[in-house]
Amino acid sequence: MMTTLGPIKKLAPIEQLAYLPTDFDAALRYWTETVGVGPFFVMENIRLGDMKYRGQPTDAVFSLAIGYWGDIQIELIRPENDAPSIYNGEYAVTDRVHHVCLFVNSIAEARTACAEAGAEILVEGKVGEDGEVIYVDAGGGPGHIIEILQPMSGSETLFAMMRDAARDWDGTDPVRILA
Repeated sequence: MMTTLGPIKKLAPIEQLAYLPTDFDAALRYWTETVGVGPFFVMENIRLGDMKYRGQPTDAVFSLAIGYWGDIQIELIRPENDAPSIYNGEYAVTDRVHHVCLFVNSIAEARTACAEAGAEILVEGKVGEDGEVIYVDAGGGPGHIIEILQPMSGSETLFAMMRDAARDWDGTDPVRILA
C-alpha cells in the first residue's frame, strides 16, 4: 500500500542521487569519463554508530564516493560486508537509482514526518559526533528509498569543498581518497 509523501516532501529538497553499482570502479569511470561528473571523493569502510536495520543492530560496513553534478551530489556505494542492510538483500537494487537523500536540520522532525506518512524506517544510525541518518521506505519498496540526513558538524564545509572542486574540474585526478 502506498503512503502519502506530503509530510516527507515538505522536509527539504532532494540533495543527492545514490547508486549501488555492481561494478564500483566501472561506475566511477562512467560518471567521470562519460558524464563528466567529478572529481569523486572516496570514503572507505564507513560504520554508522548504533546502526540498526529494521530495528535490529547490524555491523554493516560500506564505502562511498561522492561527486557533484552542479549542486546535486552523485553518490556511489560499495558494501564491504554482507551484514544486514539496504545494500544487501531485497533493498539492494543495483545499477539504477538506489535512493535519494534530503538534508535536514532535525532528525526528530524527520522521524515525525515519516511517521505521519506511514513510512517504514529501514536503517537508522549516528553519523559522527552529532549527526544522524534514517533511510525510509514510504511505500515504493526497493529502489524507492529516501535517506534523511542530519549532517554532522563540519559536513557543510566538506560538501562545499567537493562542490567547489567540481565547478572548475578539468578531468584530472578523478578519484580522490579521503581519510
